[in-house]
Amino acid sequence: MYRNDELIEKEQHKYFNNAKEFIGNPQKIKDLLSNVIHKATDKKGYLGDAWDKLHLLVDLVKAYTKGEYKNVQPSTIVTIIGALLYFISPIDLVPDFVIGLGLFDDAAVIGFTLKKLSKELDEFKKWKNTIPIP
Repeated sequence: MYRNDELIEKEQHKYFNNAKEFIGNPQKIKDLLSNVIHKATDKKGYLGDAWDKLHLLVDLVKAYTKGEYKNVQPSTIVTIIGALLYFISPIDLVPDFVIGLGLFDDAAVIGFTLKKLSKELDEFKKWKNTIPIP
């Protein structure tokens, strides 16, 4: 029997190889991030606190892809992309069409990713807070 973190990591890992295909392909990343934001906007009320955290992941991938932020390992970006792919996938551990439960596994994968990458995300937040708002 799996512990919760092991199960979540196993589910996320299913998307890891697909995530590698996004590195070096800005258009694929742009499309992915657009899909994530679209789904997150549609489900904002269900995401609660995860809404801001999901945006942090999106912002990190976006800044990395544009070459604005380089203080992150490519493997971290692949991990985030894998989590985002899981988030937008309608068929995962608990399919999204299961009313009331479909986002629990998505939120768990996002939360697990946030926990796993907390140091890198803290550094990115610090960097992001130093950028002047246009």
